[in-house]
Amino acid sequence: MKNSLGRFVGEGFLPFTTSNAFVNKKRIKIPEKKTTHQEKMVASLSEVFDKLHITDGMTLSFHHHLRDGDKVLSLVAAEIKKRNLKNMVLAPSSIFPCHHNLVELIEHKNVVQIYTNYVNGEVADAISQGKLAKPLIMMTHGGRPQAIESGYLKIDVAFIACPNADSQGNGNGFFGVNACGSLGYAISDMLYADKKVVITDHIVPEVGECEIKSEYIDYVLKVDSIGDAQKIVSGTTKITKDPVGLKIAKEAAHFLDLAGIIQNGFSMQTGAGGTSLAVAHFVKEIMIEKNIKASFASGGITGYFTSMLEEGLVDRLYDVQSFDLEAVSSIGKNANHLAISASSYANPFDDNIVNQLDFVILGATEVDVHFNVNVTTSSLGNIIGGSGGHADTAYGAKVTMIVTPLIKSRIPIIKEAVTTITTPGSDVDVIVTDRGIAINPLRQDLIAKMKDTNMDIVPIEELWQRAHRITGIPAKLSFSQDVIGVVMYRDGTVIDTIYRK
Repeated sequence: MKNSLGRFVGEGFLPFTTSNAFVNKKRIKIPEKKTTHQEKMVASLSEVFDKLHITDGMTLSFHHHLRDGDKVLSLVAAEIKKRNLKNMVLAPSSIFPCHHNLVELIEHKNVVQIYTNYVNGEVADAISQGKLAKPLIMMTHGGRPQAIESGYLKIDVAFIACPNADSQGNGNGFFGVNACGSLGYAISDMLYADKKVVITDHIVPEVGECEIKSEYIDYVLKVDSIGDAQKIVSGTTKITKDPVGLKIAKEAAHFLDLAGIIQNGFSMQTGAGGTSLAVAHFVKEIMIEKNIKASFASGGITGYFTSMLEEGLVDRLYDVQSFDLEAVSSIGKNANHLAISASSYANPFDDNIVNQLDFVILGATEVDVHFNVNVTTSSLGNIIGGSGGHADTAYGAKVTMIVTPLIKSRIPIIKEAVTTITTPGSDVDVIVTDRGIAINPLRQDLIAKMKDTNMDIVPIEELWQRAHRITGIPAKLSFSQDVIGVVMYRDGTVIDTIYRK
């Protein structure tokens, strides 16, 4: 676990401060449990809105475990439009292209502010164009539950898409036609929102293991479909087939091996990018060759990790989000594949899994010479993603490794300064590219271990120059003074501001 105090984040630090830290770092009292004998089934979403008196200005939350296959947020958005509610605040854990109907609500001021950990597609484009009335608040996967639990982010109604539920609101994501695996991002919402609604397309007499518990649920609504689980798997959650990406992944695994990190009992996580996922493959090869067994893997779990679990290469999986259908299948049947809440995963003011990681493999849109990383905006300044667990794991892991080509589409990845800081440079240890590797000067221990190896270790400034010798020096972007969003670090501090171009 690294020390993030005094981290360098570049010029322009804290230019916008709605709040520079969560007011209360401890949990507020969990609302009282509901009676388990009341009638909770309702006939329609309209009835839910009526019973809960959902009116202008309320804050509604959602989870994203169905990723680009989710329909629940869009169903609620349609009801907001139908009622012409105004000044609504949305707090989905992530937003995907399937949520495009939010754009009209943003344009007509039905929705005026959004709290989220990740956003791409048409909604991201609309926000980039300055259409959202109030600044977008970008959180991390660990920062969001802490914001909810501390009372910083107060949710009026949580809508919980639940693939497998009973009539009282007990449920899990393990079974049903749209099983999505862990429901980790919904747990804080279930516990702390004022009102909670389970929306499902699969009612059963008895759920079994419950992630969602009926004593916290106000209403249950059965709909035709909560989404399409086939779309959990997207382009960002498939192992790369690109030779450059595979080369980078192999070098990354070799570095970890030479550094003595891949040894019995180690723990790991990879990000959702194709190259990051490829590292797991090469790490697995090293483990088999050397008869090494890992203690756990965590985060967004893929089939690569479930196969390692089944083969006895890893003891446990801590799953906050199932990234593919193999992982969804595994979590419903393997006792050592454990669903965890986002708070248990990465809440910065709680015991969490990320602080126990030996290494994490992450991607980048941009990296700068101070090792700051951007995965929030493109090099052109458009919003394309967000931290998710990037900043959480980078802080917690003993070794944080960024894997990226040096150049993408003729654009150098190494910059003098990133467009937007997602993860501060003091939390980043190693940058692995196809044209060299840079180690953060703060990690003299890693520099010493690599001194006599054949790996191409160079200062990050040299990677910067290598890129420029190929592409030339890119023109600097200019932005307006219109604030369209802020990036919150996992502890609630605002570490960067996003401006409209």
